[in-house]
Amino acid sequence: MKLNIYHRTVERKSDVKKFRREGKIPAVLYVRGKPSEAIVVDTAEFEKVMRDLEQGRLSTTKFTLVSEDGKKRIGIVKDIQYHITSYEVIHLDFEELLDDVKVNVNVPIVCTGAADCVGIKLGGVLRQVIRHLRVQCLPKDLPEFFELEVKALQLNDARKLMDLEIPSAVRPLRSLNEVAVVIAKR
Repeated sequence: MKLNIYHRTVERKSDVKKFRREGKIPAVLYVRGKPSEAIVVDTAEFEKVMRDLEQGRLSTTKFTLVSEDGKKRIGIVKDIQYHITSYEVIHLDFEELLDDVKVNVNVPIVCTGAADCVGIKLGGVLRQVIRHLRVQCLPKDLPEFFELEVKALQLNDARKLMDLEIPSAVRPLRSLNEVAVVIAKR
């Protein structure tokens, strides 16, 4: 996903409000070992990218951030702030991905086979207890999502995080003995 970024000066609160009125989202780009950079992103461009994303995949989506001078950098969204009533995006935090620096990311867990699940056909309901697994890895090893097969689960059966296929280059930052999915009675 490509986003154009524009550098901004951090001065007054009124400047930030002016950017929002002009259809821009104030943001910060964090780079390990360097001072953070104040930037703005076009609201319409960011909303288009968000519409194209599958639900829950923002944390693992790599963005190509293109500055005014044409310099390209790869980054991920680390934090997003919404307006309290209108739910408009009012601020973004990006982290630049460096090839040799590990990053901590929440990777979504996607359940597959729910339509053919035996326990669901017997009247159960799929309860996904854990929707994301926090991992540490290099940017090149960052998985888009983890897949968890639930087709063979019966009523009251569960799958734990240890049932995920986690590559050796990816280190989970949570106990793998925790239940991720359960087929519960209604």
